[in-house]
Amino acid sequence: MTLTITITDPLSGHRIAEPITFTIPDQDGPDLRWATTCDGQRILCQKLRAQTEEGTTYVAVLDLDGAETLTLTLGEACAPSDVTEGITADDPGREADCFVRLNTGAFDLEMCSGTAQGTGASKWGLRHFRGLHDDFELLPSGNNAIGGFYGPFFTPENGLINPPEHTTVRIETVEKGPVMHRYRMHGTIPDGLLEELKGLGFTIEWTFTYRTPFFQRRYEVDPFRTVINGRAVENKITVGDEFEGGRGELVFDRFAAYHGTTYRAGDPYAGLLVDMVSKTLKESEADNPKFRDFRAELQDMEAAHWDLYWRMFCVWEGVLSNVEITERLGRVRALAHSAADHTDRDWQMTDTPIEVSASPHETIFSTAANKTVEFHAATGRAMVWYTSKASGAFQIVQRKQSGWVNWGTNGENECPELPVGVHIKTAYGPYAKSWKSLADHLEIGPDVNVEWSL
Repeated sequence: MTLTITITDPLSGHRIAEPITFTIPDQDGPDLRWATTCDGQRILCQKLRAQTEEGTTYVAVLDLDGAETLTLTLGEACAPSDVTEGITADDPGREADCFVRLNTGAFDLEMCSGTAQGTGASKWGLRHFRGLHDDFELLPSGNNAIGGFYGPFFTPENGLINPPEHTTVRIETVEKGPVMHRYRMHGTIPDGLLEELKGLGFTIEWTFTYRTPFFQRRYEVDPFRTVINGRAVENKITVGDEFEGGRGELVFDRFAAYHGTTYRAGDPYAGLLVDMVSKTLKESEADNPKFRDFRAELQDMEAAHWDLYWRMFCVWEGVLSNVEITERLGRVRALAHSAADHTDRDWQMTDTPIEVSASPHETIFSTAANKTVEFHAATGRAMVWYTSKASGAFQIVQRKQSGWVNWGTNGENECPELPVGVHIKTAYGPYAKSWKSLADHLEIGPDVNVEWSL
């Protein structure tokens, strides 16, 4: 039987190492096998262990030159010893909780399981990420992470539970081969103040393919329904990707949405939280070692790290009683609801990329989109996101003083806006000028058809 796979790209433009999957009726196919193009080029195909259809599913990566049709003929098995290139996981990790360090052919990244110490350096997620095309590290310190999710747990209503910092994950290897690695994180979110958010579990599936300039992920959380920022929130989360350039340096200094950006500048909630820290230090009758430590570290409010502000009101930290946290954050919420929608915060609409660091609080909140970018104007490096369903809002931070940059799927007052179960594709490379074309390719993949004949 001859098996032919036809790949048709409906879009123009060039694709690099586009992952494609196909299923054949053979139940016992080899783990690796070759396919051959019409011009004789051999393409390595990797069998997926997690099968969801009858037959055997393989994955391969292909370079495609715009709106073309490519035909592959599936051939003989490939011995592992014959494989000369592919994803490697040989280098030791830099972090103690590193589960795997991958060289994907496009990125050098480190996936960590977290240590639940309540600091940035204890987060699970991707704690190091370096592009191989430019040798640029987006997370040099390991004190931040790509891939955490926060709301509706990291909210004033729930006592600011921070899942990446406050819990660990068990990481399962789902697929491992030269063409694809896939991992699944399993975790349980620590309890906060809201009963309906207690005891919830989650999984995050990560997929990396050889030389592909993007990676894929999907978040699943046990079903929930709550109220955040006065709005009903059902099965929506805040995914947050962080980057760091060091003091005075930004790895990305512009933001844009595909169809133009409608946004409001500034973050009144953050300012109100800082004000409440000052009041709490003066008014609170709390008397425990943690509170005394916080008081000492916050002697100079202007120089203090932002984390110290929210951690004072975090249930997990135990600096204040749950009763005092609820009362004080209730006051912050009431003021923030009003301040966020005050008429002096005009909605702005632009087709021009936004220099976020020039905005109040070096923060903007933009409206719904499914294709977005953050890029560095001088170098052209860019991170591009596509989500299979739109996030209802985004919080973008580009804070030059600390060098911290954030892409978050939440609206004002930490209200989560990304539906659970959405597929996210995230690309990194020199795409500042071509990001819209790339985003289209992330959204619309090639069509794949399998035919067999005797």
